[in-house]
Amino acid sequence: MIKSKIAVLLITGLSMAGSTTAFAADRGSADEATAMLDKAVAHYQSAGADTALADFSATDKGWQDRDLYVFCFDDAGVTVAHGANAKLIGRDLSGLKDADGKEFVMELVSTGKSGGGWVDYRWPNPVSKKIEPKSSVVKSAGDHICGVGIYK
Repeated sequence: MIKSKIAVLLITGLSMAGSTTAFAADRGSADEATAMLDKAVAHYQSAGADTALADFSATDKGWQDRDLYVFCFDDAGVTVAHGANAKLIGRDLSGLKDADGKEFVMELVSTGKSGGGWVDYRWPNPVSKKIEPKSSVVKSAGDHICGVGIYK
């Protein structure tokens, strides 16, 4: 009887570990976001701004992976590319606030212009459709600031 309870606990624990791994695999990691951003900046530099920005926003060019996608702003906070929501392109998001009231877009722009780094905020996850904590890594690409974020 004790052996059967131990077996049940082990099987339950292993199946939970497997589902955690599957859940983690549905989300991009910080390393994957950084790698995607580096690849995007290299594409921007080699293909030019117009081609790269269009590619980042297209759903068939390979710039989306699970919940990872490339987005770019100009210096004023106007969206020039967005891999998860093309309706944002051309919109001035400089005063946009997240679910907690944080004006994060200009922080993304400022961080990107000052050498790059990570910015935390809350944003709708395109996979889960829920507002979730997000961290985005950003850096300059030509005249724009591009980023890729991870959901936590």
